[in-house]
Amino acid sequence: MSNLIRILAAIFVPPLGVFMTVGIGRDFWINLVLSCFFLFPGTIHAVWVIAKHDRG
Repeated sequence: MSNLIRILAAIFVPPLGVFMTVGIGRDFWINLVLSCFFLFPGTIHAVWVIAKHDRG
């Protein structure tokens, strides 16, 4: 799946970007909680997860 699509999903719906990268797991639930409190921390976390999994 293209990183551009995952990054765009992470910007608009952060849990979706994380789900598309790692599925439902620890990172998804962390991102969901962060996004429920504020959108900005959820977006930062989603982009970080996508970048981390892209390298490895």
